[in-house]
Amino acid sequence: MKTTSGQKIKIGVFTMAGIAVLVLAIFLIGSHKSLFNATFNVHGLFKNVNGLQVGNNVRFAGINVGVVASIEIKTDSSVNVTLTMNDDVKKFIKKDAKLSIGSDGLMGDKLVVIAPGGGISNEPVSGGEQLAVVNPLDVDKIINKFTKIADNAGDLVEGLSEIVKKVNSGKGSIGRLLNNDKMAKNMENTVRQAQSTMQTVKTSTGTLNEDLKAAQGNFLLKGFFNKKKKKAAKAKQDSIRKVKQDSINKAQVQAPKQ
Repeated sequence: MKTTSGQKIKIGVFTMAGIAVLVLAIFLIGSHKSLFNATFNVHGLFKNVNGLQVGNNVRFAGINVGVVASIEIKTDSSVNVTLTMNDDVKKFIKKDAKLSIGSDGLMGDKLVVIAPGGGISNEPVSGGEQLAVVNPLDVDKIINKFTKIADNAGDLVEGLSEIVKKVNSGKGSIGRLLNNDKMAKNMENTVRQAQSTMQTVKTSTGTLNEDLKAAQGNFLLKGFFNKKKKKAAKAKQDSIRKVKQDSINKAQVQAPKQ
């Protein structure tokens, strides 16, 4: 069966359209991956890349400015990550900038975030330079810690539940006190008696003070209390006199001899 001229035209049109789509796709992918732009490389040494992969985006000030070009293990505790970025952002990235690994959204792909430095250096970064890094948190360690905390909390809640169950069932001193009405009433009576005793002591103390004041005013005992007052005053005067005499003696001893 011969191919007609109309069929040939349709095949040619579909072929050209396919080629155009392919070229457009290559251009878009190349533009996204900076294949057709002037680029420069920087790198950083991480302890843990936290799931980062080659081809992931590099973001600066919230804008994608490059891609992860390579990830290479250097030692057992360091991984070298090389970034390829557009040359037009070089002037904005300073030598004291820092690299960190983040996520594109809550559950998105990993990416490298370039954060401005502390303003120590205003000199733009040069190609091939190593930048400081901020190592990502070890999620596994954090999960393990939270797991241990959750286990401890579970044991604590279980223990408290057992204590409350025993108290509710009347076991132990607190349980018997809360569930036994007779014991609770005895406790109330004991507290009431203690309060009454304290009130009685307070009243007796006030009465004793009044009796003592009255006794001091009694003419039969007045001489006795006056003697005690005079004796106390004399002892005070003797003490003052002794202190003065000691000061005089000390001054005489310290005075230079003529």
